[in-house]
Amino acid sequence: MKNVSRQISVILTTILTITINGLANALPLNGLTTGEISDSFETYFVPAGYVFSIWGLIYIGLIAFAIYQALPAQRENPRLARISWWVVVGNLANATWIFFWHYQIFALTVVAMLTLLVSLLFTYKGLRSDEDNIQPAERWFVQIPFSIYLGWISVATIANISDVLYFFNWGQIGISAEIWMVIILLVVAILAWAMSLRQKDIAYLTVLLWALAGIGVKFPESGFVTTAIWSAFGLVAVAFLFAAIPQKTSS
Repeated sequence: MKNVSRQISVILTTILTITINGLANALPLNGLTTGEISDSFETYFVPAGYVFSIWGLIYIGLIAFAIYQALPAQRENPRLARISWWVVVGNLANATWIFFWHYQIFALTVVAMLTLLVSLLFTYKGLRSDEDNIQPAERWFVQIPFSIYLGWISVATIANISDVLYFFNWGQIGISAEIWMVIILLVVAILAWAMSLRQKDIAYLTVLLWALAGIGVKFPESGFVTTAIWSAFGLVAVAFLFAAIPQKTSS
């Protein structure tokens, strides 16, 4: 019964998350779409609009996971048991973030976003333990979707914090928008190399490349910032290649 409750909780919170995200833009919630609020912040770390289409892929992944984990054969799967409640927490944090964002309670959006990020980190860790025995179906319906999700939320967390700092006049502490952007790009490059060296996670790195390319497209003529964006893209691309190329093992 405990496992069934867990499976049902994942399904219900997944439906809740996708529904709230859809209605937030369809209504729109509080008269503003998610993108319109994002565009109100004059920061560099925001990609072109088409990049946000990745949410469609993320939602497909969440649906695939919800269905897969609900199968009777997966009821006793220890990996899914480790992560499912973290997925529930992440779904609730995602839905909560939407309300805070649309009603412009920006300080609390960071709390919700960090909660989502932490839940995904625990989910990721749970999936990566004992992954040598993972079945192909689980890799495609569970592991890869959450790698993509974690990659995007890693980017979204940085963007969210940047937006909130802008909202509270972070420029007053003496950091220009250009310098702040360089700091952010360095953080992204470090994240990329950490994931490349430790996990060789191509799906995660692909998301970072997707986001950086979208930022570069949005700011094609911003001088130093544009150069910094594409330099960071190059560093992440090298990390991607390092992860993608099979490493020789010593005999």
